[in-house]
Amino acid sequence: MSEAFHNFIAGEWVGADDAVADINPSDTNDVIGLYPRASVADVARAIAAAKAAFPVWSRSTAQERYDVLKKISDEILARREELGRILSREEGKTLAEGIGETVRAGQIFAFFAGEALRLGGDTVPSVRPGVGIEVTREAIGVVGLICPWNFPVAIPAWKIAPALVYGNTVVIKPAELVPGTALALAEIISRAGLPAGAFNLVNGPGSVVGEALINSRDVAAISFTGSVGTGRRVALAAVSSNPMKKVQLEMGGKNPLVVLDDADLKIAVECAANGAFFSTGQRCTASSRLIVTEGIHDRFVDALTERLKSLVVGDALKPGTHIGPVVDGKQLEQDLKYIATGKAEGGKLVFGGELLNRETPGFYLSPALFTEVPNSATIAREEIFGPVASVTRVRDYDEALAVANDTEFGLSAGICTTSLKYATHFRRNAEAGMVMVNLATAGVDYHVPFGGRKGSSYGPREQGAYAKEFYTTVKTAYTLA
Repeated sequence: MSEAFHNFIAGEWVGADDAVADINPSDTNDVIGLYPRASVADVARAIAAAKAAFPVWSRSTAQERYDVLKKISDEILARREELGRILSREEGKTLAEGIGETVRAGQIFAFFAGEALRLGGDTVPSVRPGVGIEVTREAIGVVGLICPWNFPVAIPAWKIAPALVYGNTVVIKPAELVPGTALALAEIISRAGLPAGAFNLVNGPGSVVGEALINSRDVAAISFTGSVGTGRRVALAAVSSNPMKKVQLEMGGKNPLVVLDDADLKIAVECAANGAFFSTGQRCTASSRLIVTEGIHDRFVDALTERLKSLVVGDALKPGTHIGPVVDGKQLEQDLKYIATGKAEGGKLVFGGELLNRETPGFYLSPALFTEVPNSATIAREEIFGPVASVTRVRDYDEALAVANDTEFGLSAGICTTSLKYATHFRRNAEAGMVMVNLATAGVDYHVPFGGRKGSSYGPREQGAYAKEFYTTVKTAYTLA
């Protein structure tokens, strides 16, 4: 019998009438556990608990908030291997990646613990005699957090930590594909010293839990990470609600990596392999468009192909695995459809794109590399969210920049070059929220802002000190002396 888990509502673990099995994508015979599917009534109880806790938590001291978040950070880091194993088992990242993501979550909580002591305001002279002005930031209320499956602990961490440290109360909906990691994080948070109801977790489908959060009058803000289509619906519902909700969206990317003739070939290949294929390509920052100038094109393709041949696709928990399985059968089917579309539209599949058999049944796919792909092709336009990358040949830097910017997305963009001139120009002119020079487009620090432009993001940035723009509201107070 698989272990049954519970939602966390008003400081208590609460069961549900329905449950979903959490399946290991490296071994579909391995059922990690049965996780609750919350009802609309469950969500309403969680929101009510968060609303009741808000007056207490929002008026807590900076030291109290620091202590809570630091305690969470310390336990995450102390249990990094255990939590990383849970993450890799249910999501399919390699164990090294799972532990690395867990460490990042601990670092995020540690950073925001410090933010409790750094949040200040401004005292401003008035234009009128005898009047003083104080500008401060305050919590906004109950915050609904809707998380994706591809970073099961890092993304919840970078939403929960700033929400709490700035005095808000939280109702979080993790992705149904990866509930185990979120429940393990909730267990740690449940013992950190928060007042009952300040933090709540309700697992279940977006059509039930997500919509209940968005439609509630008592939820002040929604932070969402997921697909573009769903993000747009969230935004429309949030601003149409009464009262209107603050909304923050992170939705996706089709990120370019430009490789110029003067690039260091070894660096360029590692940037492409890491950015496009590690974490099974299931990152919104993945460099799925490789834009390569003519002089280095053939050497780059040959070298990248050889690099892909050296990568081991296998069980996420096995030593020596470089690329784990696709997260589930539905995502695998989507990846295969895009590979078929790439072939049908004339792209040349030079490596991979095949289903693989391993010792255990799982969703194994060899990394797929296409060449001779125009920027108008479907696989160059739409986010695949799998280990599939396309190479587009261009004449020179000017064409490379134009192709890189010719997308509805604008999350991350990279360039490999030894030219300071081109690197500087690209940093200034790439239409993306994050720019990488001689680095993979995936992989960001936790203490600086994360987010993009165009169809990739909407609203204030996540992470770093910039997170306060979303999780607080500004108050200007005038006092007659």
